[in-house]
Amino acid sequence: MSSDRLFRGPIDLHTHSRVSDGTESPAQLVRAAAEAGLGTVALTDHDSTAGWAEATTAAIGNGVTLIPGMELSTRVDWSSVHLLAYLFDPNNAKLVAETARIREARLHRAEEMVAAIGRDYDVDWDDVIAQTEPGATVGRPHIADALVARGLVSTRSEAFAGILHWRAGYYQPHYAPDPLVAIELVVAAGGVPVIAHPATRSRTDVVLEDRMASFVDAGLFGLEIDHRENTDEGKVRLRRLADTYGLALTGSSDYHGEGKPNRLGENTTAPEVVDALIARATGSAPVYAV
Repeated sequence: MSSDRLFRGPIDLHTHSRVSDGTESPAQLVRAAAEAGLGTVALTDHDSTAGWAEATTAAIGNGVTLIPGMELSTRVDWSSVHLLAYLFDPNNAKLVAETARIREARLHRAEEMVAAIGRDYDVDWDDVIAQTEPGATVGRPHIADALVARGLVSTRSEAFAGILHWRAGYYQPHYAPDPLVAIELVVAAGGVPVIAHPATRSRTDVVLEDRMASFVDAGLFGLEIDHRENTDEGKVRLRRLADTYGLALTGSSDYHGEGKPNRLGENTTAPEVVDALIARATGSAPVYAV
């Protein structure tokens, strides 16, 4: 361990609280991270920084270093691509405006999907609202929770495999910027961007290799490689891209509490990568528990 390093491992750089689609409050999430033996955790709620303040207090109280972050929604044609953003300025006007636009689009998409599902199943918008926290980024996981509460499915996973799958006919797209635009926004806000789980079976051709050079030129820092949804073949491809473009490789749980089977610390990031991430950032700083 570096003698001047202020954080400790293990390090999990991708988690969600009830501010987006997790099942725990930011404070509960940080406490769970401490109980799981993590030394450093990033809070990366979808398109929102609303959990940062609560997570900061909990991190100091539980001896865990917090890396404030966000998972930003982006889109390539009809395919969703998520961008992890770390240590940016949460008050940057352009980024604040863009995330507000994304959250509003997510809300309208959710309302349209619930209206369509409600024509065939006994579920309505009030059921979805009952599954969300005030100010949360409403999305398909909350619809899934409403379907579970209504007894129409047993788990979120069953909902996503069935009623919420695009083949079921209820799926609606929502506005999200192009990944290049999102990378530029994050970098302009002093943040550090990493493409989240870019080698899942549904994203094999999404992170286009012929666009990687432009992403790197715009300030892309890394690729999330160690994630349970990335395929083995995809990981080989990601390592090749990282070698070609000098990108960092991260590992994370993508923890959602009880919303997903993912467990805190099931994948982690090397301390040297976090050293480089912190050195790159100019928008905000980690919350050190020392």
